[in-house]
Formats: sequence, C-alpha cells, structure tokens
Amino acid sequence: MSERNTVLRSLHDVGLAAWFGGSLMGAVGLNGAAKAQGKSWEEGARIASSGWAMWAPVGAAAIGVHLVGSSGLLAVNAPRVLTQQGVAASTLAKTVLTGAALAATVYTRVLGKKIELASSGYPQDAEKADRLPVDTGQAERHLSYAQWSVPALTCGLIILNALHGEQQRPAQQLYGMWRRARTLAPYVVRSHHWHRTH
Repeated sequence: MSERNTVLRSLHDVGLAAWFGGSLMGAVGLNGAAKAQGKSWEEGARIASSGWAMWAPVGAAAIGVHLVGSSGLLAVNAPRVLTQQGVAASTLAKTVLTGAALAATVYTRVLGKKIELASSGYPQDAEKADRLPVDTGQAERHLSYAQWSVPALTCGLIILNALHGEQQRPAQQLYGMWRRARTLAPYVVRSHHWHRTH
C-alpha cells in the first residue's frame, strides 16, 4: 500500500509541478522573448505560437499524469475524507481549483490557436483564419489574462496540496476525527433515542 501511495503521490506532484512550471515559464519567458524578438506583431505571435505548440503535448501529458495521481489519492484517502474534519472541505476546494485550471488551460489553447492561424504565413492557415475571423487584439488580451490565470490556479493547488500533507500528520488525523465525532454525536444520540421510542 505504501509503495502504491508513493507512486500516486509522485504522479500527482510531478504532473502538477510541470503544469505550474510550464505555464509560468511560458507566460513570463516565452511570451516576453517573443515580444522582444519579434520585429512585427505577426512575427512575435508566430514565435510565441510555435513555442506554445511545442509545449502543448508535454503540458497535456503533465495534466493527465496529475489527474491520474490525484484520482488515485482520492480513492486511497476516501476514509479520511469521510471521517477527518476539514479534509472534505479542502478536497472540494482542490477539485474546484483543478476544474478551473483545466478550463483556463483549454481556453488558452483555443485562443492561442486562433492567433496562430491569424499570424501564420502559410496559405492554408490563412484560409482557415478567413473562414473563422477573429479580433486579434481582443484575443490577445483574453489570452494574456488566461495564461496568467493558469499558474495562479495551479499555485493554489500546490498550496492546498501542502495543507493536505499537514492534515495527514497523525496528530492532525486524530484531532480531525475527534472533531468530526463531536459534530456527529448529537445526531447519533438523537437517532438512537428516536429508535428507542418508536
């Protein structure tokens, strides 16, 4: 069991680290370099689009690895989610943040693809761009916000992961289970009294 947990934790943490690190490096380094080196909007957009396109399969693999590890850990720790006070709330928060980060990642790829087509020098891409016209200025603004939201959301996941690690300390588990038992005690007593009187 410990070995399986180690594998799941590794998948979870390595995938999340790559997701966060790749999105942050892209937003800071790749986009900054593209703007600095591009002699025109089209050239800068092509540089950035090329870099993001090369990263996309690696980023998708990192997200997949993280989700596999995260799902496995949730299954392994299901008893703690039910019995330890505070774990369910942090798990729900982590699930919501993961969903938001996934949505932001997909949205950035869609916007990036539109800009890639609009800035491409290939005739076939120009034809696709003509069939799907896009306001490049608006798309770039939305893309800028979305690309910064991905490292922000994944950073939140890292913080929640640290909280989960603290909640797994033996003393924290005992305290959380005691608090959950105190919370449920009145309902158990009331249910027992109802069954005795009916």
